[in-house]
Amino acid sequence: MVRLIYQRAFSLVFVLFSITFLTFLVSYLAPGDPILNMMGGRQDPVRYQFLRHVYGLDLPWYQQYFTYVGNLLRGNLGYSFKYPERPVWELIAGGVPVSLQIGLAALILSVVVGVPVGVFAALQQNNWRDTAIMALMLALYSLPSFVLIPLLWVGDLALYHAKLPSLPVAGWGRPENLVLPVAVLAAANVGYIARLMRGSVLEMLRQDFVRTARAKGVPERWVIFRHVLSNALLPLLTVLGPATAFLVTGAFVVENLFAIPGVGFLAVQAVGQRDYPVIQATTILLALAVVTMNLLTDLAYIVVDPRLRTD
Repeated sequence: MVRLIYQRAFSLVFVLFSITFLTFLVSYLAPGDPILNMMGGRQDPVRYQFLRHVYGLDLPWYQQYFTYVGNLLRGNLGYSFKYPERPVWELIAGGVPVSLQIGLAALILSVVVGVPVGVFAALQQNNWRDTAIMALMLALYSLPSFVLIPLLWVGDLALYHAKLPSLPVAGWGRPENLVLPVAVLAAANVGYIARLMRGSVLEMLRQDFVRTARAKGVPERWVIFRHVLSNALLPLLTVLGPATAFLVTGAFVVENLFAIPGVGFLAVQAVGQRDYPVIQATTILLALAVVTMNLLTDLAYIVVDPRLRTD
């Protein structure tokens, strides 16, 4: 078990360093000159060279990269090109709690809704309820966020015009601002988890120990909750990592279309402003969230599944 933990931790470090290199390389090779953009296109050779030196852009690319990694290891994310007086961490610090709040709420909603829906569909196998539920879950899983959001807007607008209770479609700061973004972020994961749980429960129902429990006269409710569900939930651990990846990628669309000041919103704004230090920092931060969740998922699976444990 200890060896597996070391392997997972090493792979996490390797992935993070690979991401730092790729994000740095993309920023280095990106078209345009961030210093000229910072200067507003003004031609001032002295100031231009001074700013290149301040940001280390006059060094060879490999020296820039090693300096960048060294600063990262010390917790220094550099300074913004758009706002030269402000450290990058100061810019993104306000967005981290917002993205974390939305992401965790969406993840919890995905599990709370997806698991019982999948179990119910499995227990209604091959009847109209199962077919209808799985069709809906497939639609949720397949529907992109940028398509689902306008559909919710149209429905919300119809409620507003009908003078019925409606929800705000943009902004942040009130509890009701959470509802639509969290619903959109959770939609694909609900479909994914529900379909996974249905397949897992059906597989457990075909196992010998379930048939044995039924033959012994164990009540069906106890068979489902004690024997089937407890084992069917194990594969759910393996999808928490990919589920987090869904949330991270979906955050870019959701935060921008709902005007939510999270990390995804800041990253997209930085792309338009060619603010490469902010782009690099937000990319690494979101990648860190995904790989950390994958590591925790692997460790949790090792703990609950004795077959994966080694001395």
